Amino acid sequence: MKTNITLLVTRVVFSLSMITHGYPKLIKLISENPSFGNPIGIGEIPTLILAVISEFIAPLFIIIGYKTRIFSFFPIATMFVAAFIVHYDDPFKNKELALLYLAGYLVTFIIGPGKYSLDKK
Repeated sequence: MKTNITLLVTRVVFSLSMITHGYPKLIKLISENPSFGNPIGIGEIPTLILAVISEFIAPLFIIIGYKTRIFSFFPIATMFVAAFIVHYDDPFKNKELALLYLAGYLVTFIIGPGKYSLDKK
């Protein structure tokens, strides 16, 4: 029981926190002149779309526990890029948040959503 509550709290806290980073990107995406970084060379708009999926859409599904492992992959990939590509040469404090999100979503990916999820219904 404690493990399932812990998994639920982990999913919800990390995902609600991530949504606060994804929402401004969603607004930027639907603005008239979206611009964004291009750290992996696929273009600004495709990178922004992936960031919105990873930081806004996927966390919504992770909160309810639907296809949790699949949707966890998106923020894991994004936070890996943020920590090890975008902030590669930066001091630890600049990559710390990305590493924390990466760790939280890795836990969710590896252990799963727990019984308090749509995946377990």
